[in-house]
Amino acid sequence: MSFKKNIIANYVSQIYVSAIGILILPLYIKYMGAEAYGLIGFFTMLQSWFTLLDLGLTPTIGRETARYYGGSTNALDYRKLLRALNVIFVSIAVVGGGLLFFSAGDITKYWLHINTLPLSEVVLSIKVIAVCVALRWLCGLYRGVITGAEKLIWLSSFNVVICTLRFIFVFFTMYIFGFTPVVFFLHQFTIAIIEFSGFFFISRHLIPGSKGLGKIGWSFRPVRSVLTFSLTIAFTSSIWVMITQTDKLVLSGILSLKEYGHFTLAVLVASGIMIISGPISTALLPRFARLHAEGSNDKLLALYNSTTQLVCVIASSTSVVLAFCSEPLLYIWTGDRGLAHDSAPILSAYAVGNGLLAVSAFPYYLQYARGKLKYHFVGNLVMLFSLIPLIVFMAKNYGGVGAGYAWVFTNLLYLLVWVGFVHSKLEPGLHIKWFFNNIVRVYIPVIITGYVFNYLYNFQFDRIKDLLMIVLLSSVSLGIAVLSSSEAMKILRNKLTKNEKPN
Repeated sequence: MSFKKNIIANYVSQIYVSAIGILILPLYIKYMGAEAYGLIGFFTMLQSWFTLLDLGLTPTIGRETARYYGGSTNALDYRKLLRALNVIFVSIAVVGGGLLFFSAGDITKYWLHINTLPLSEVVLSIKVIAVCVALRWLCGLYRGVITGAEKLIWLSSFNVVICTLRFIFVFFTMYIFGFTPVVFFLHQFTIAIIEFSGFFFISRHLIPGSKGLGKIGWSFRPVRSVLTFSLTIAFTSSIWVMITQTDKLVLSGILSLKEYGHFTLAVLVASGIMIISGPISTALLPRFARLHAEGSNDKLLALYNSTTQLVCVIASSTSVVLAFCSEPLLYIWTGDRGLAHDSAPILSAYAVGNGLLAVSAFPYYLQYARGKLKYHFVGNLVMLFSLIPLIVFMAKNYGGVGAGYAWVFTNLLYLLVWVGFVHSKLEPGLHIKWFFNNIVRVYIPVIITGYVFNYLYNFQFDRIKDLLMIVLLSSVSLGIAVLSSSEAMKILRNKLTKNEKPN
């Protein structure tokens, strides 16, 4: 299986999914209204909080699948573990989804600030949301199997299909039955069933057959061997959900549903930066686990450095463009000058924060490969008790912009302080070279480019002209990042050399 092909497939899929999800947004607001879109943002936030129930089991089955394919785990033990996890996942999905379903009335009455939508329609929507969230979360187990087996080309293709059905075909459904939240979420429920079925059936073909393995049985004992790893991931994942979603939860109870829709819009655009780290991490985690299992530490570190630099190339150029061009970009996209003005500062802050997040996540990959997440555990514990109160305070007092600034500070502090500490413990002597050779040398020239552009050009809020200038800045920023990256230049030279025709 090709690591490069996996990354390319992940990128194509993630870019498509992110682009469709972002580009289609103005149509949601146009046909459904900002308040209804706020309900969609609430749905997205609930999905994130629902991962608190994962207990670290999704990444665990991914790692154990990679270990099985790498020869470190036998087929019988792997099947026993998978069966035990199946029972746990189904139980949690039923309990978690059920609690959300039966709390729909209280959420509508006591939490959300609704102005125009009928309350009965909102209650029904939240009940459908509860079932959708449970189904989509249940997919995590089977997605972990597919990821661990490195069948990422299939996974990427399937994600594209589901995304198309979820974001585009929903307009056909609403055109027929009405542009209401209930119709929207009933469509999402149908697609969630299709998604679950696809993951379930493909994963059944990837696990070893039971013939000749002996009695698999029904026992939770196999979970004990990975319990420390799973619970460590569960705890750190829970903290991470709190860090990334507390602002959204707090603001959903402070802002009107319409204002929350605008906030969600800005955050969603900024989340496009995570197409940088998402595909890479999906491909890296099983590959790192396999390289560690094979004892190939030099190859692991070489891959660690090269992928960090490649992520910085795209993360730096993307975050700089979004930060410096937030207001004209939102205006070009939505055609709403007021919405663009209100949402621009939020987009700028979250763009910077996500650009930092894309690279500060790398030390976790090393710890994941070794199956020891002590430092990740401690680092996130410190964040929980020191930075979450900051996010809550800023969100309550300064709204979406305050939450954005807290997000920037959180990620900057983590990158500058904790990442260096973790590197010093895992690989002494790695951090300084890693930080300056892979991050600073790429980010600084791109940031300077953004400042110079911002100084020389004033946007006129002419949608065509400003779009051309943003495309120009994007191209120049990406070019500067590539020229500043030794790894990107090496890949480019290899491509050019390969394409040269012999005389």
